[in-house]
Amino acid sequence: MKWTRGGRSANLEDQRGGGGGGGRPGMKLGIGGFLLLAVLSIVFKKDFFSLVGGGGGLAPSADVSAGSGAPGGGAVSDPQEEELVEFVSFVLDDAQATWKKLLPGVGKSYSDAKLVLFRDGVDSACGYAGSSSGPFYCPGDQKLYIDLGFYAELKERFGAPGDFAQAYVITHEIGHHVQHLLGIDRAMREKQAADPRNENAYSVALELQADCFAGVWGHETAQRGILEKGDVEEGLNAAAAIGDDRIQRSAGRSVSPDAFTHGSSEQRVTWFRKGLETGDVKACDTFRAMR
Repeated sequence: MKWTRGGRSANLEDQRGGGGGGGRPGMKLGIGGFLLLAVLSIVFKKDFFSLVGGGGGLAPSADVSAGSGAPGGGAVSDPQEEELVEFVSFVLDDAQATWKKLLPGVGKSYSDAKLVLFRDGVDSACGYAGSSSGPFYCPGDQKLYIDLGFYAELKERFGAPGDFAQAYVITHEIGHHVQHLLGIDRAMREKQAADPRNENAYSVALELQADCFAGVWGHETAQRGILEKGDVEEGLNAAAAIGDDRIQRSAGRSVSPDAFTHGSSEQRVTWFRKGLETGDVKACDTFRAMR
């Protein structure tokens, strides 16, 4: 990718210096856990979020903007990671600027999400998450969360290197923010509550749509000449690498489509490619496709 180093985004919160990683081992609540608690709350008319930490669910950690102090140790400036931090900042700002132009076309204005960098573990409005949960978006505080160590895992464990593969991860999570602004995630939870037998299928549709939205951003970057030779292949490789079927096989398990939550490698590549090729938000209706 052609990108310019320009410091840290105003929407970046650096919590790598401490505060977020201590506390509740084992309570790893990413987007899937959040959705599960949301469904339980709807079905049983009880606040299941209050069972995760103090009443009302866990409050997000104090905001830590670039250059400000972090609880328990201050913001981190690691020379080995700083270029990656600036790259993440570039993608975050570029993606959000893109959606500010695109969303009015479907009748909605865009408001920025924050991106939280953490190490080992972090508290969010969706609960506590460890690094093993992977990057996630929390609708409760409208923030993306990522441990930068995930990128090494993406390259080494999943065989998906490259800066566009890294950008795909961020823009997929931004896709979840777009869904939240459009009310798609709320509608999906209502569908899950009304049709629990297809709960996983609705989750897959949500994730595939986020892949498609990431592809829409990729289409826009291509139009602006930001992509370089091989970038699209990097993104498609990353989408394939984290398909549910490939992850199940790598864990030594047989492939079980009924247990999918994010979609197969083929599905993820198909929807990411659709966004890349069309650049059309309306082309990303994965829920209609499942009917």
